Amino acid sequence: NIQFFGVESQKKVTESFVVVVGLGGVGSHAASMLLRSGVGRLLLVDFDQVSLSSLNRHAVATREDVGTPKAYCLKKHFSLIYPECQIEARVQLYDSSAEDEILSGQPDFVLDCIDNIDTKVSLLAACVRRGLRVLSAMGAGARADPTRIRVADLRESSNDPLSRAVRYRLKKDHGIEGGIPVVFSMEKPKAKLLPFQGSKEEETPSDYQIVPGFRVRIIPVLGTIPAIFGQVMASYVVTQLAQLDFQTEPIVNLDLDHYRVLHHRLLEHEELIYGSAKQVLVDAEEVMYIVKELWRGRSARDQNMKDTGRKMWRSVNELMLVRWDKSKSAGVSNLILLKFSEADAHESTTLDQIKDEEPEFHAMVSRVLKRAETEFAL
Repeated sequence: NIQFFGVESQKKVTESFVVVVGLGGVGSHAASMLLRSGVGRLLLVDFDQVSLSSLNRHAVATREDVGTPKAYCLKKHFSLIYPECQIEARVQLYDSSAEDEILSGQPDFVLDCIDNIDTKVSLLAACVRRGLRVLSAMGAGARADPTRIRVADLRESSNDPLSRAVRYRLKKDHGIEGGIPVVFSMEKPKAKLLPFQGSKEEETPSDYQIVPGFRVRIIPVLGTIPAIFGQVMASYVVTQLAQLDFQTEPIVNLDLDHYRVLHHRLLEHEELIYGSAKQVLVDAEEVMYIVKELWRGRSARDQNMKDTGRKMWRSVNELMLVRWDKSKSAGVSNLILLKFSEADAHESTTLDQIKDEEPEFHAMVSRVLKRAETEFAL
């Protein structure tokens, strides 16, 4: 890690305090890699016990651990890996009454690995209210495709029933519409909840409830997927703690035809405004980079991620690429994505006017276009 981050950045990781709530298939792997990455203080929270079925996805549990609390199981194994880490294990269900106890002490990051909607929403709302950085895991069960796992804002997660329910509840109950990074799969669930089947005739679902109201039906889980979720969460958090800057892949649901339309629209606009398209130095593939990577499929003046999925397909019909600096060619580091009306207004103003009247917007665009210069070695 020191070779990767450098001494000072790794020191930030070592001095960090991270809370992990939910220590099943996702949380155990996340916590394990946070430990192995040198995080100096961990608070591990889960009310549940290791079960025999946990063993297909848990990071460290063995047959001997079956029946023991997950929090104590992790602490036991972690102390053999990195004894210098300050580890607190709590066998506790997170709810609003536990907020002060679990979220006090100014943690540098909170990982939400809970699979119950009520407690998940309560934890996320508390983190937002307290200004704590939080990363949330959405549904990992019933999936099989590791290439479809993404990190994005909660507003951008798609094909995930848990994300949909959490979004609805956060907005309805707490007025929170986004701003929370989540790990989710873009894959549609491959299987449905299985009905309860007791080992004895007289058993009922309630016999298996550790906490009243929690589901006892089974979500089929391919053990590798929650493990990958946990690894992704740990990697995201550790790089954030080390202040390693990187851009997550944007969730832009456009196909090549959309980028060709935008490229053709750019050529037409150049001919109309400048009398020729000779100064267009990009093709459809580079348009894809500009639209997806730089502007995330949205107008440079509207980066709030309100249009996702099919709405994004419709919004592309209102967008076009135009030169930022009219004195320079239409290359990858000089094109911004705007709505038609915004493009008209942009063509009738100057960069000096924008800098004077909208300094924050000017600085943001300059920063984004500078990234293109760096990545294309211009």
